[in-house]
Amino acid sequence: MTRIAIITGAASGIGAGLARALADKGVTLVLGDIDGLGVELLAEELNAQGRASVRGVHLDVRAAAAVQRVVADTVAEHGRLDMMFNNAGIGVGGDALELTVAHWDRCIDVNLRGVIHGVHAALPYMVDQGEGYIVNTASLAGLIPSPFLAPYAATKHAVVG
Repeated sequence: MTRIAIITGAASGIGAGLARALADKGVTLVLGDIDGLGVELLAEELNAQGRASVRGVHLDVRAAAAVQRVVADTVAEHGRLDMMFNNAGIGVGGDALELTVAHWDRCIDVNLRGVIHGVHAALPYMVDQGEGYIVNTASLAGLIPSPFLAPYAATKHAVVG
């Protein structure tokens, strides 16, 4: 049986690395990222290799309804969801005196609420099918405090927790 996975934040970095590794194993992938063009290009690259079926979608994980829609569409198309990688994240840092509430809000919305939206969307399907894996990407900054990374470290600590 072919496995089905969704990866958020898949246009670059860890997400793109996960996509390449899973495509090599023949996993059917839905790649989401706010960089819609980036995930479309990665999907084209991986599809050209012929080892997996890959689709790229524009996805802003700050929008719970958008994450729910991608998960529901994936299950409707493939009949299941085996793996959900909540990987989307942004780095926000600087002198705490210079960071605005907007800096904090954006970091919380992407790094923490994005994970919550992914878990909330995927978990009911996985419970209904009796199996599935959810992987939430955190960071060493979520374990060890780092100067000038207060919003990032706080959100990654929450994901670790």
